[in-house]
Amino acid sequence: MNVIDLDIAIPALLKKAKEYKVPIVDLVQAQTKEPWKVLVATILSARTTDKITTKAVKRLFNSLDHIYDLQKMSEEEIAQKIYPVGFYRNKAKFLRQLPKVLADKFNGIVPDQIDSLVKLPGVGRKTANLVRVIGFGKPAICVDTHVHRIMNIWGYVDTKTPLETEMALRKKLPSKYWLTINSILVAHGQHTCRPISPCCHQCILEPHCPKNGITPRKKVCP
Repeated sequence: MNVIDLDIAIPALLKKAKEYKVPIVDLVQAQTKEPWKVLVATILSARTTDKITTKAVKRLFNSLDHIYDLQKMSEEEIAQKIYPVGFYRNKAKFLRQLPKVLADKFNGIVPDQIDSLVKLPGVGRKTANLVRVIGFGKPAICVDTHVHRIMNIWGYVDTKTPLETEMALRKKLPSKYWLTINSILVAHGQHTCRPISPCCHQCILEPHCPKNGITPRKKVCP
């Protein structure tokens, strides 16, 4: 299997990413240094477009000075503010529970360790890794569907699930890319290397990409 050269791909995509809209969790990080806001925004962003998440985050944060203000709201109030994010009622339940779990298990402080973060309601490995990277600036590898898909297209891993990809990247990916790989590949996956009809002919990596397992789109992409 052909494999892309990351030392060519990542710097090229970093330059290209400046043309794209910033993913919501990166935007929250740029606006605040408070990990709890990154945590809340990341929970809301799961299975939801950045456009919808951005509006929901703004509505919710306008009512919060601290994460413990979530306890002052009912699940229904939270649900109304975050609608229509994906699974908004489940997320409202998780957010309502979040302050108590933080107080009971972590002395009211958002933890920065993956094994601790996944104990919080509504937090899986993807969210935990993203909070560690974006919220704390500490090394982790956040693997969502874009990272999993593109790393396999590039031939850098040969895996079946995002968890397998995360474990493979932990062993193989140079540490210098850990903090940025998710943001870079999410932007690339949303705008160019899309899940359906990837725009290979418009991709700056087209001469270098092995295109494993995909059929490039022939028509002009928007």
